[in-house]
Amino acid sequence: MASRHSDYGAFMEKFVLQPSSSPHQLPLSGLTFAVKDIFDVDGHVTGFGNPDWARTHSAAKSTAPAVLAVLSGGATCIGKTVMDEMAYSINGENRHYGTPTNPCAPDRVPGGSSSGSAVAVGATLVDFSLGTDTGGSVRVPASYCGVFGFRPSHNAVSTAGVIPMAQSFDTVGWFARDPTILNQVGRVLLQLPDVHLVRPTQVMISEDCLQLSSIPSDRITQVLVKSVEKLIWWTHCKECDSWGLCEGKSSKFKAFHKPRRQSSRVQHTFLGSTFECHEVATKHRYEFKNNHGEWVTTVKPDLGPGISERVWEAIRTSEENIDLCQSVKTELRNALTALLGDYGILVIPTVPGPPPKLQMDPTALETYRARAFSLLSIAGVSGFCQVSIPLGLHDNLPVAISLLAKHGSDGFLLNLVETLHDTLKQELQSTK
Repeated sequence: MASRHSDYGAFMEKFVLQPSSSPHQLPLSGLTFAVKDIFDVDGHVTGFGNPDWARTHSAAKSTAPAVLAVLSGGATCIGKTVMDEMAYSINGENRHYGTPTNPCAPDRVPGGSSSGSAVAVGATLVDFSLGTDTGGSVRVPASYCGVFGFRPSHNAVSTAGVIPMAQSFDTVGWFARDPTILNQVGRVLLQLPDVHLVRPTQVMISEDCLQLSSIPSDRITQVLVKSVEKLIWWTHCKECDSWGLCEGKSSKFKAFHKPRRQSSRVQHTFLGSTFECHEVATKHRYEFKNNHGEWVTTVKPDLGPGISERVWEAIRTSEENIDLCQSVKTELRNALTALLGDYGILVIPTVPGPPPKLQMDPTALETYRARAFSLLSIAGVSGFCQVSIPLGLHDNLPVAISLLAKHGSDGFLLNLVETLHDTLKQELQSTK
């Protein structure tokens, strides 16, 4: 079993992988990083957050292309990080290896499933880190730990050498404290040329999504709006009802998004309905079953509370409504693309509130989780790129906001966040 380290509990295993060539003049020269224990690293067992998985799998014989890419960019890897078991949670609590300590709020969860990767960045143990994001596993811990987190457009970064969860939603994402490093890492992973900022044509603030947050909407949006209007003076920020606008972009969209069951867990918003379709269509769970069902039923691994129930629910999933889910994904992407255009931005809360307390009551936690997925599902279902931006503290707990752009606009979004950063810092200082 991998050795544990005391650095905020973030690391599963420490080792050093040097750049594959001379690091001088490379874009990531001098930077250190860590990788979630879902990435293959030659000679090391990929543990997938569970000791039974590590026990029943051999050491990897090659290294994931995403890891190789940042090594080739000049960065040095210093180890693997703790994650939620089988990547099946957004809390970051692991009963086998311990829960990494949230550097912003030690009595709160760090967020998962890329918990250790977010903590390693937030606690300044590394300059950046790699994680994966299927349903929110980069965006959630980024928001909870007060760092930047980027989920790229679906299929934009290779997931080869990464244990799959649900391929229709899986992405390789990354964390950084600094938006310049976030951008540099993204340009290496996405193989993007250096380009000048393209100013957004519109910035749309999703009013229905803001209703899902327990943080006052002004606290979430005011700093961003002032920063955008100060820096990009002719770009207009406006509030919108994203459900109504997207519904109007497609004749099929309304029919696809009728909830198939009544639920008081989420408000009837655009994203609430997306969450319902995403869950009921079962695409995510069915793909997880195809990937890992045989291993789960054969090994019967020891899984923590909450995760065990969700894993076994996935194992019992049938193919029902798989085609409907694909139709929803296509329609959502088309509707959002028509709404935002080539250089539009959608603004939403990353999560519905501050990080939950450690060992929170399961019923309350499930309610929070449902609200969270009402916000997180938009990128997962549409395949759009999304960045979570830290906005300091509210009531001494971290606050974050997210910007989304159409599929394939990753470079545009990364440039925008880096350009806005200094103005955002000034606005945050003025609110204190």
